[in-house]
Amino acid sequence: MSALLVRGLVKRLQAAGYKALETPFRVASVDFDFTAAMLGVGGRALDLILIVDTATGDFGDRDAVLVRQRIESLSRALDVTQSRYLLTVILAGASLATLVDGLSPICRVLSIESAALQPDGQSVDAVAREALDDHIRLLLPLDLLNDEAAVATAPTDPIAELLAALPSKVDDALWTSIAEASARGEAAVTRALGKRLGEALKVEGTP
Repeated sequence: MSALLVRGLVKRLQAAGYKALETPFRVASVDFDFTAAMLGVGGRALDLILIVDTATGDFGDRDAVLVRQRIESLSRALDVTQSRYLLTVILAGASLATLVDGLSPICRVLSIESAALQPDGQSVDAVAREALDDHIRLLLPLDLLNDEAAVATAPTDPIAELLAALPSKVDDALWTSIAEASARGEAAVTRALGKRLGEALKVEGTP
């Protein structure tokens, strides 16, 4: 399952614009090998993501001490080269609380134990994809689909929405005139208010 989870993470990050980094890769004349590594592009060009298979992975990925040592070494190598990469480690598979605690001062740590995936690494459905995304949300671009849907279904008349939300005891004529005048500026609102007050006083003063 864990190898499939790594495949799913790689595919999801690639779909989000990240590129797979061939391993081992070299930093400050030192080779570093991880189950998978990804590099960001564009606005995330400084993101370096390492995927550690804590269940079945090679390179000592199941040993919390060895994983921490390798990532500490990589962090120091990046410092030596004055690299500005932002290091993120995704722990895929068995949860290792001690490893999360040990890595947190060094890099950003995300953890995911399982995901509903097809053999090719794709999520089985939209719900499964959303669940996967929730674990790596910090690495993904903003998803505007929900915002666009909200805009599409939002009332096209904000004045009507405002008037509908007012308490029943409010003078509808007063608020309608003020709301309509608001589009024409402060002076128009003042005139509308004065006109409505004048009408109300006239009605009250009529024998």
